[in-house]
Amino acid sequence: MQRLIIATHNAHKTREFAQLLGGEFKVVDLRAHPEIAPQAENGQTFAENATTKAINASKNISGLVIADDSGLEVHSLSGAPGIFSARYAGNNAKDEQNVEKLLRELAALSPTPSRRARFRCVLAIARRGKLIDTVEGSVEGNITEEPRGADGFGYDPVFVPAGFDHTFAEMPAELKNHLSHRARAVVALRERLRRMQPYLPNDSISAEPPL
Repeated sequence: MQRLIIATHNAHKTREFAQLLGGEFKVVDLRAHPEIAPQAENGQTFAENATTKAINASKNISGLVIADDSGLEVHSLSGAPGIFSARYAGNNAKDEQNVEKLLRELAALSPTPSRRARFRCVLAIARRGKLIDTVEGSVEGNITEEPRGADGFGYDPVFVPAGFDHTFAEMPAELKNHLSHRARAVVALRERLRRMQPYLPNDSISAEPPL
């Protein structure tokens, strides 16, 4: 079983990664490493933020580190909240506050705005302070007029994926984990990790797998 360190202190995110990756991987996160402070997200793109987080954590932990940056891009808001999704309503905002601000800004637009949106996720893979690769996944959908559902987190209660009638927060975890942006990014991650496996036992920078 391959051990992967997810560069997050978010238990919800870690559990979702564990469900998506399955029993082939042992998933842990930074809650077991209090000496590693959360990395500021100062990049201009999801890829920049994910890369910075992965490299920073991998300097202090042996093994492969996976970091993600993900968020919601709303067409009528010119791609907002985008990289600011987790702190849209402020640096210490709760999920509910971010959702409230999003719905308030959409409701204020005139004429009636498009509610098209997409979730995007970029995953960065690093080891010993060096970036190995990045992979990405996305899912298209629409924003509801009010939150629906009690499961999920973030903007899940207001996002309906294309072709469905229920929000991510109304769906069983198994279905959401099949459709989500993170699920699609993890499909690419699993393939990338399989290509790396022959190189992993030595954990040697000189034996990096081909990109």
